[in-house]
Amino acid sequence: MTTPSRPTTRLAQATPARPASLPTGSVSWVEIDLDALAENVRSFRTRIGSETAMMAVVKSNAYGHGVELVAPAALEAGASWMGVGNLREALELRALIGERSPILILQHVARGDLAAAVRAGVSLTLYDADALGELEQAARASGREARLHLKLETGTHRQGLDQDELIALARELSRRPGLVFEGLSTHFADIEDTTDHSFALGQIERFRTASELLQQAGLRPRLKHIACSASTILFPATHLDLARVGIGLYGLWPSRETLVSARERALNALVLEPVLSWKTIVAQVKSVPAGGYVGYGRTWRATRPSRIAVLPIGYYEGYDRRLSGRAHVLIRGQHAPVVGRICMNVMMIDVTDVVDVRLGDEVVLIGCSASERVRADDLASWAGTIHYEIVSRLHASLPRIPVRSSGATSRTAAS
Repeated sequence: MTTPSRPTTRLAQATPARPASLPTGSVSWVEIDLDALAENVRSFRTRIGSETAMMAVVKSNAYGHGVELVAPAALEAGASWMGVGNLREALELRALIGERSPILILQHVARGDLAAAVRAGVSLTLYDADALGELEQAARASGREARLHLKLETGTHRQGLDQDELIALARELSRRPGLVFEGLSTHFADIEDTTDHSFALGQIERFRTASELLQQAGLRPRLKHIACSASTILFPATHLDLARVGIGLYGLWPSRETLVSARERALNALVLEPVLSWKTIVAQVKSVPAGGYVGYGRTWRATRPSRIAVLPIGYYEGYDRRLSGRAHVLIRGQHAPVVGRICMNVMMIDVTDVVDVRLGDEVVLIGCSASERVRADDLASWAGTIHYEIVSRLHASLPRIPVRSSGATSRTAAS
């Protein structure tokens, strides 16, 4: 996390124009750097090697980045699978990319919806033996295979089946026409939050044991996959047939511990470029006398005559209320502190030490201004959470604007 320097007086800079492609009425937007995204995909592809396929995990609106921008760009850069959270996301993604890529639903699909998944040709994560009948019927009716990935419980105790249950389910689905044992997976419980990876290594060993038992029973999945972003970086042995890259795709290290572990293993040559910037504009600039209060609850009081800029976004748009009185934004290349409570659609910043702030000036909530930067990790630290939550909770109504690292904005905006 970067520590903001104390604001100093500087000459006023020209007010940047809002992107020309910004939809009418928008006062805040997210910029997605497609060049950075492509470079992250290529970095992971190099790390993974040619024998392993790469899944771009684009669930939850591509971790808040905008799936309509991220998915096509990730495929173009070298990803070959897409991972989503639920059937709605899978159907929307299938409509977006067509048959360019296999799509795996990583989480639950409700009974009654399984047939729609089979018709759409998407793969399912299965841990419910009672669903086999519905899946078999759906495969027969649609003339398409029901492609199933079984998830082994290795210690996370969230989704999945223990070893005996999994082998029994694999054996049962192998007897049913139209059902395909496409994948075997698991998920790590504690690979990001520590530099001691003994528990993760135990999970790897339990997965290996179950794989061997399946093979001895003549039950062979087409694909084995256990790697997330952190294990893809740290443990080549986890790459197997398919590596699921989520947070790293967006240029964010899974955690500080992952970065430390990579440095210890001399693996930190991997360069990840943040893909997302978040911006808004100044809606009003007003004077507050010494002793005047700002915001609900009178939580901030001016100790000197102050200039306050009002920004037209708040916790509805995804700027966490926990950032009240803790965060900084960037305006004209300087840090400006957030003052008062963050409201539903409004927040305030102190611009007393920033020269000539005007209505319509660009404000950077995440990203760079001149030589200064505010990272998603910074907001996460100030809010007491993780950067996953910061970016994934950016409201879907915020337009996602594709840009290139050169600074050129694409003609079209996605919202």
